[in-house]
Amino acid sequence: MTDARFEDGDDAPLRLIAQDAEGLGVLAALVQDAVFPATEMTYAKTRRRFALMLNRFRWEDLPAAEAAGRRVERVQSLLVFEDVMAVQSQGFDRRDKDTVMSLLDMTFAPGADGTGRVVLVLAGDGEIALSVESLDVTLRDVTRPYLAPSGKAPTHPAG
Repeated sequence: MTDARFEDGDDAPLRLIAQDAEGLGVLAALVQDAVFPATEMTYAKTRRRFALMLNRFRWEDLPAAEAAGRRVERVQSLLVFEDVMAVQSQGFDRRDKDTVMSLLDMTFAPGADGTGRVVLVLAGDGEIALSVESLDVTLRDVTRPYLAPSGKAPTHPAG
């Protein structure tokens, strides 16, 4: 009998939870450069839930794709924030159904007694701010990966 190796495992959809700033940082790295139309953003006020359906670049697969010489992938993922008391946005028109946003980062500023503010930083100086009673975020892949339309990994100019 031999030990299992990482290479023997099959790709599985991500299902991750963040309940502190460090965990949110991990999710932020995984959703960096995810794109979504304004129509895939929803706030269920009575349920205190804010959700985004993202087209996420599969950063976790990039080394394997490059090593194998295959094209890079994206996957549709659901990013859900629970215990959301209020949502604010700036830098884009939420009513414009043709607006496609790119998520660059997510940060958490703690408040009193576990409350805080999550900020989703968007390309083009847009942002979405969530006032939360507690940090409870889930990232879950909901489709099979598909080839990234651009065929390459997102890049950011130095500067």
